[in-house]
Amino acid sequence: MDQSHRTKLDTCVQFDANIRARGAGNSPADRFGAADCFLMDVAIANKLEQRLGRLHAKQRLGIEKDHEAQIFGQGISFFHIENWYSIHSLIRSALKLSGIFWRGQRNAERIQVRHNYIRCQRLPTAFNGFTLLHLSDLHIDMSAGAMRCLEELLPDLKYDMCVITGDYRGATFGPFDDALEGMKRLRSHLSKTVYGVLGNHDTIRMVPSLEEIGIRILLNECEFLSRGGKSIYLAGIDDAHYYRVDNIEKAAASIPPDAFSILLSHTPEVYRHAAHAGFDLLLSGHTHGGQICLPGSIPITLSSVLPRRFGSGAWKYHNMVGYTSVGAGSAIVAVRFNCLPEITLHHLQCC
Repeated sequence: MDQSHRTKLDTCVQFDANIRARGAGNSPADRFGAADCFLMDVAIANKLEQRLGRLHAKQRLGIEKDHEAQIFGQGISFFHIENWYSIHSLIRSALKLSGIFWRGQRNAERIQVRHNYIRCQRLPTAFNGFTLLHLSDLHIDMSAGAMRCLEELLPDLKYDMCVITGDYRGATFGPFDDALEGMKRLRSHLSKTVYGVLGNHDTIRMVPSLEEIGIRILLNECEFLSRGGKSIYLAGIDDAHYYRVDNIEKAAASIPPDAFSILLSHTPEVYRHAAHAGFDLLLSGHTHGGQICLPGSIPITLSSVLPRRFGSGAWKYHNMVGYTSVGAGSAIVAVRFNCLPEITLHHLQCC
């Protein structure tokens, strides 16, 4: 450990001692010793510096620290119910008292396999029939029943590549070991190459471990996919909803003007920017389709700033087509009403 890290560690040890002297509070630093967290984070920070560069890693970690556990006043939405954990137990209790909790829980475990056919003139003929398996909003550490269902479904699916549009964990701050263990189990059931992006529930500190198990995280980055001597481009942006660290311009910088391109974003709220940047397809999640909906799958809220028709399923904006997954997992409380969870097979077709 170099001198700068030792100095930071000494500061954290003193900070932790001060917290313990005052008595534990409710913040993440109070519940998890600052010194212990720092020891773990030094190794992760070093990996992130190698992966992203020193400035990008420092900036992303700093923004995350500033936003941790905020309930009011940060991000696109003023109120963040995901971070108000005492409300979660109240919602759960209310649903149990009303007698509908267990039905909602069973619904949350009934993952549907959906098929979406996408026709595009710019798609090279070599990619005709290319199939993307789209997973989103797994919240894997709080959606055990849904994940068991997913693991049963995956072996029978035929696809060429898998993409995951964020929210791997259920919490928005604190430990993430359970989520990483769940992702490791899930990855063993995915037989193809896997790309992903981060969601508003995810910490950048998860990236090294996710990539070590074979999930390539695109952080305002782009990869080209080759088949039959032709290429298409897959880009992914960092979270645009809560941390607001997305950079479509950077992600699209290496894409040729006439190439077929796909953008992965946790939230569909970037639809305008994506369309005008020339992307052919935007794949996203985040909304859960409302998760708790009125009859007719009418969402009470989408927790997003966008037209409601973009809140779930297939849609189109200018020359770009999009798809918003309602997700495989559940957030806040693992229940669903009038909005079953899903995974989607996107079939690319030439016009």
